[in-house]
Amino acid sequence: MKPLVLLLLLTNAMSAQTKPRARDLGIPFDGTPGPLNAITDVAGIEVGHTTLIRGEGKLAVGQGPVRTGVTVIFPRGKRSDDPVFGGWFSLNGNGEMTGTTWVEESGFLEGPIGITNTHSVGVVRDAIIEWQARLGFMHQSFSLPVVAETYDGFLNDVNGFHVKPEHLVQAIDSASGGPVAEGNVGGGTGMNAFEFKGGIGSSSRAAGGYTTGVLVQANFGRRDQLRIAGVPVGRELNCEKWPPCWSRTPPREGSIIIVVATDAPLLPHQLKRLARRASLGLARTGSVSGNGSGDIFIAFSTGNAGAAKSRDGASISMLPNGRMDPLFEATAQATEEAIVNAMIAAETMVGRDDHKSVALPHDEVRRLMKEYNRGAGSR
Repeated sequence: MKPLVLLLLLTNAMSAQTKPRARDLGIPFDGTPGPLNAITDVAGIEVGHTTLIRGEGKLAVGQGPVRTGVTVIFPRGKRSDDPVFGGWFSLNGNGEMTGTTWVEESGFLEGPIGITNTHSVGVVRDAIIEWQARLGFMHQSFSLPVVAETYDGFLNDVNGFHVKPEHLVQAIDSASGGPVAEGNVGGGTGMNAFEFKGGIGSSSRAAGGYTTGVLVQANFGRRDQLRIAGVPVGRELNCEKWPPCWSRTPPREGSIIIVVATDAPLLPHQLKRLARRASLGLARTGSVSGNGSGDIFIAFSTGNAGAAKSRDGASISMLPNGRMDPLFEATAQATEEAIVNAMIAAETMVGRDDHKSVALPHDEVRRLMKEYNRGAGSR
């Protein structure tokens, strides 16, 4: 492992413990989070990142600056080859999530989920296949991994193809339960949200007797759209009132990938319903899912272990549809908070051609929560 990447992996692990989160700023959210307030509150889930940061100044394609990475999510941990029931949904399809036609057809997610930048989807997909083949984790004679993307070309040398197969392996090696590193890490390294710095964020809810967790890669929205706990933060922090703005205007709205996990015993059609509800949490932050945005969501359940591997038929359980409302609500709530967590954890970054993405100012957010009477417990 190269020393730079090792340092970044160690930094990622430490940042999961030390970076502030939305609740640390007194931002009120509905619902009851799990102990970690992260997707890893769903038992068995492991998350890993590889973060790539090097170079500065003028873009030299193939050399940098590099501001990118890869994130990997294992539904039952990296030592399990037991598929999970899954379902996916595209709110606006200007983006990519590979493998979803087989998820739709079979109802199963048969491996980890990878998230990276737009032009690294192929290499991450191939690296997952190679990893599965080496471990014997294929369920057919071939594999159709789920790998999703958002575009980091405002900060990153996206056409330099800096994510390599070994970076996926490093993310796998680092994958674990426990707190999830957020902000400028993994696939979220070079991402932006609402014209502030974005990236990886996570949250969870305990509702209906089950745990539902969300992880996002946030790279979407215009500044004037941003709302936090109902407060029009983006309009209050416009360029006239709060001058630190984009050094150059980004070319499009960007995208968001949302991964929803639950331990409730849901079947594929129910998980598609759950994935749709991530749209409501996205809307709470002010997004209208613009034409240029790739807003693609996938949901899976860790219930019904062994259902895909049974040769003689499996006895499975299903939560009645009438009991799904708490999970719908939990998904919307956790999605909203995960997006805000991504922005709170993110730090100002300067990338290619000295493009600058500024972090959401914590003191200003605190001030606005107080001004709008949105302190903790007042919502």
